Amino acid sequence: MPIISTKDILETINMISEENLDIRTITMGISLFDCVSDDTKRLCDNIYDKITSRAHDLVKVGEAIEKKYGIPVINKRVSVTPVSLIGGASDSDGYVKIAQALDRAADATGINFIGGFSALVQKGESRGAAALIDAIPEAISGTKRLCSSVNVASTKAGINMDAIAKMGKAIKELAYITRESDSIGCAKLVVFANAPEDNPFMAGAFHGAGEAECAINVGISGPGVVASAIKRAGSCDLSELAEVIKRTSFKITRVGQLALAEAAQMLGASRGIVDLSLAPTPAVGDSVAFILEEMGLESVGAHGTTACLYMLNDAVKKGGLMAAQNVGGLSGSFIPVSEDAGMIAAVERGALTLNKLEAMTAVCSVGLDMIAIPGDTDENVISGIIADEIAIGVANTKTTAVRVIPAHGKKVGDSVNFGGLLGRAPVMEVNGFSPEKFISRGGHIPAPIHSLKN
Repeated sequence: MPIISTKDILETINMISEENLDIRTITMGISLFDCVSDDTKRLCDNIYDKITSRAHDLVKVGEAIEKKYGIPVINKRVSVTPVSLIGGASDSDGYVKIAQALDRAADATGINFIGGFSALVQKGESRGAAALIDAIPEAISGTKRLCSSVNVASTKAGINMDAIAKMGKAIKELAYITRESDSIGCAKLVVFANAPEDNPFMAGAFHGAGEAECAINVGISGPGVVASAIKRAGSCDLSELAEVIKRTSFKITRVGQLALAEAAQMLGASRGIVDLSLAPTPAVGDSVAFILEEMGLESVGAHGTTACLYMLNDAVKKGGLMAAQNVGGLSGSFIPVSEDAGMIAAVERGALTLNKLEAMTAVCSVGLDMIAIPGDTDENVISGIIADEIAIGVANTKTTAVRVIPAHGKKVGDSVNFGGLLGRAPVMEVNGFSPEKFISRGGHIPAPIHSLKN
């Protein structure tokens, strides 16, 4: 009996043509450690040369895989060593120049985005990290394809509250600078706890210090495939439904593993990981929210939503683990508001609130993602939102993140429209009571007791 049956082939074809299955991203991770120089111009030249030489054929390879297998490859991206680790003695102006060099390299290679304008400050800030954070508003607003992330906490190190206060300020400033385009700059900046070093998804992708010289990581998608499988399963009980999701996730992930092996070989890079996250898009039917509603919720946001999401996330991970050589990144279910038609609808009908989204992040892949809030939200409130979400990650030994957009000039009931995969976001209500005194205390929240595992 053949390993792959005719039925399997036909089923995969249907997933692609009818249910929005795609390879969401092929991301090449590139080490920049050998680019280091004490001269900023030379450093920028080294970075540009390294990226353009290694990623020269990335787009072409992605298109070749798409043509060969008939699987849409939506994004081709690059992630690099966290720039604060290779910036040397650069000041904030120097980091802006590095950002521009990264953006030029992204443009030259034709990729969609480049990630890694990043700092790891979970336990404290080096001079380079502090300079990079100061440079973020100018660096992101002055580039087209650059994405930035800052890891402010980990279960092992605790929570850097000074960094969280800085990030609230940076987000607010970036929103103002990019106000003419609905504060879109904030969509390219994410604040992490327990950031993974092999994440292929933007805006949080960077190529960690423990990674290979050059590696390919693949992010898959397929909310529509899972929703269709649940619909076909009918009125089965939850144990049977979990098995349906696991089997479906296995099939989706095998597609990602195929693309990973092919891309790594063609590009002469190491095989990295498959991130088996269910990443939605604004397209009708390509929604994590619709999966949860197909499971039995009248609307995502109803009581029971967190339990449904937990079950979905767990089944996706279990199914995907058996289908890939190495699973990594974030892997599970994303719940970005602007990128998910079902989430947008739930917010607009009043079923889904920021508080409910925060509860859902305890069991999903990431956190509060692509959420528009009123433009007049105080920076301390933004820092409080970040601190709450980061605490969930630290306490639960999981990755959590915040990507919020304080849309300048917008209020609750308005919306912002970014277009493409970034979609449209209704402006959500925020608790206006101030955490300023708490945030201004600064310092460091110690790591939880269960971090002591050595």
